[in-house]
Amino acid sequence: MRKLIAFVSILFASCSGGDKRIVVMSKGPAEINTDAKTITAKDGSGHEEKDAILNGNKITFALSSPTGNANVELVENGLYVINVKNDTIIGSYQTYGDPKLAQNMIMQAKLLHDLDSLRLLVEGKNVSVANRNFYILPNHAARISENIKADVIGPYHRMRTAEKVDGKDPEIYRFYSIKEVRESIAKLEALTEVKKV
Repeated sequence: MRKLIAFVSILFASCSGGDKRIVVMSKGPAEINTDAKTITAKDGSGHEEKDAILNGNKITFALSSPTGNANVELVENGLYVINVKNDTIIGSYQTYGDPKLAQNMIMQAKLLHDLDSLRLLVEGKNVSVANRNFYILPNHAARISENIKADVIGPYHRMRTAEKVDGKDPEIYRFYSIKEVRESIAKLEALTEVKKV
């Protein structure tokens, strides 16, 4: 009986590697080789994303992209975004509610707060796992959630509808290129300017 218990324990330990999901963001095509643990990205046009599910306690990927070569380590279980674009990507958790309950008017104070937050993000400040916002340099990875089923919306994509699942709000992370964020800052600055009479 002890041999059976020991065998089951070893079997369980060998199969209990971590569940990890990666979302690779690239400009142009990227190839993920889960066996060789490599991600190769070529320069191109447009934004592309590829996903892969992995199992293992500590996984290291070798990255080869237009910005050079690097290694990223995925240690904890969860959802990772890997940036092999030639530009920084910025993202954060998004709260989505019932559109019927959404406010139609945004107050000036809210615009100023959003503008300040975006400025800090572009500078890589106020970025933390606790704040659920992310500043991912080229050839870097970030663990964004322990939930591998969370949704990731990449740069240049419009938000799709989000519905509750089993009575729970969806877990959604929205990412932008740093260029998109700078354009948003310029628009918010225009909206918050005090007009002289």
